[in-house]
Amino acid sequence: MAPFRGTFDHTLDAKSRLTVPARYRATLASGVVLAIPSDMRPCVGLWRVEDYDSHTTAALARYPALSGERSELQRFLFGNSQETELDAAGRVMIPGFLGEHASLSKEVFVVGAGDRLELWNRDAWREHQPTLRSNVVESTERVDRAA
Repeated sequence: MAPFRGTFDHTLDAKSRLTVPARYRATLASGVVLAIPSDMRPCVGLWRVEDYDSHTTAALARYPALSGERSELQRFLFGNSQETELDAAGRVMIPGFLGEHASLSKEVFVVGAGDRLELWNRDAWREHQPTLRSNVVESTERVDRAA
């Protein structure tokens, strides 16, 4: 699967439905998982079901089966996610608890993030840009020093 790329200016309708960018509807036709991302940024992640399942399986495999940390991670990953499907118009309903986490309002940016799309409140995305750019500079400098 090709990575999710780009930033798209969208709106939520009165029923908290988001129209998925047309270029990704076929990729997401078999269902999606909406979830709070593990970095706790104020957005909603939108994954293909199989990608989210792979993500959670890999994360949980690092812990012993009876670990309390594993139980907490399971609660977070599964309790803060919702599986759903696109409707006939290519829309997805954003559950209230996820919309609240991301402070989603009518104006939303849909941001490609490789293995997922992220749904951001438009103002929050704009406010996050300086931090994002700074973090990228710091990360690439660390990689350069390690090489």
